[in-house]
Amino acid sequence: MDHLSKALPFWLSLMLVPVILAATWAGGWWLLLVPASTWWLFSTIDSFAGLEESNRAPDTPDAQLFWYRLVTLIWFPIQAALTFGLIWWVSRSDMGGVEKFGVFFGMGVLSGTVGITYAHELMHQRNRVERWLADLLLALVFYSHFRSEHLLVHHRYVGTPKDPVTARYNEGFHRFYPRVLRQSLVSSFRAEAAMLARRGRPWWDARNPFWRYWALQSGFVAIAFALGGAGGVALLLVQAGVAIWQLELVNYVEHYGLTREHLGDGRYEHVRPRHSWNASHKASNWLLINLQRHSDHHYKPDRRFPLLQTYGAADAPQLPASYPVMTVAAMIPPLWRRIMNPRVRAWRRTFYPQIDNWRPYNRATNPPPR
Repeated sequence: MDHLSKALPFWLSLMLVPVILAATWAGGWWLLLVPASTWWLFSTIDSFAGLEESNRAPDTPDAQLFWYRLVTLIWFPIQAALTFGLIWWVSRSDMGGVEKFGVFFGMGVLSGTVGITYAHELMHQRNRVERWLADLLLALVFYSHFRSEHLLVHHRYVGTPKDPVTARYNEGFHRFYPRVLRQSLVSSFRAEAAMLARRGRPWWDARNPFWRYWALQSGFVAIAFALGGAGGVALLLVQAGVAIWQLELVNYVEHYGLTREHLGDGRYEHVRPRHSWNASHKASNWLLINLQRHSDHHYKPDRRFPLLQTYGAADAPQLPASYPVMTVAAMIPPLWRRIMNPRVRAWRRTFYPQIDNWRPYNRATNPPPR
């Protein structure tokens, strides 16, 4: 029971289910409840709850993590039931177009804030069931290639010009977003094709996970069409677009302006906690299952979320606020640069005083890795 009580704060995501159902039933301005309950409520709680700077022992056995893991395992059926149930209901309701959009904007907030965050946790596990659940969650938002891009490209090349997802210094989000949408799709496909080529197989081999990605996405389109026709498919795409936008906002924040030192001959230093922005805000880490302890995630990618460690400023750069607050700031580039550029420059002085020329690290347009 002690393990359950400690895990319960990470189950707060489930409270969003009745929130979106009640907001859909009420309609109108009540539809703002969903983004308010994620972006604003947890940020408000953060201001009272403060930081969580304690760490669990990283060698804690999996048997003690059951209640932490369970919330990620049950989320796919919950999200799928919500998504397709709302498509069925909204398609038969007398809601206007704006209200329908509002419902699925809120659904996209859930899919992006919770669904993709949980998929990120699941894709890093060796258990095949967990990896399949990650694939299903990502297919629901038509971003299946994120698994290939994240595991094969981002973790390998983070903090270098070869990583499309590392936001460059002075690169505004509205410039980053279309670039990363294009480059991450290309780089993930190339990475999978390169893996097959090393085994003497062509890209169209059945082992290419892109066949699975496309099949799952096609299946979800078919379900949406069966439940709501072309309008149902459009609503499914609305929630997917919102979820992807939220994911890439977080990706933008996580590594903005941070780089690994180039050692020559195309080699870079090993990834360390200093190469990701860290945040220890308690309530938003409950919602995001410790995603804000991103410095440790990149340092030790195989750690499950309850075991991720937080770091002080001597080891990792610190965000001034939680992800929900920082992603809002990222949508306003002048505000973002005013907040973050001085911090990036301070990070450079602290960790890399020997580097005088940062121009090669600041390039905002780079070819995807081959």
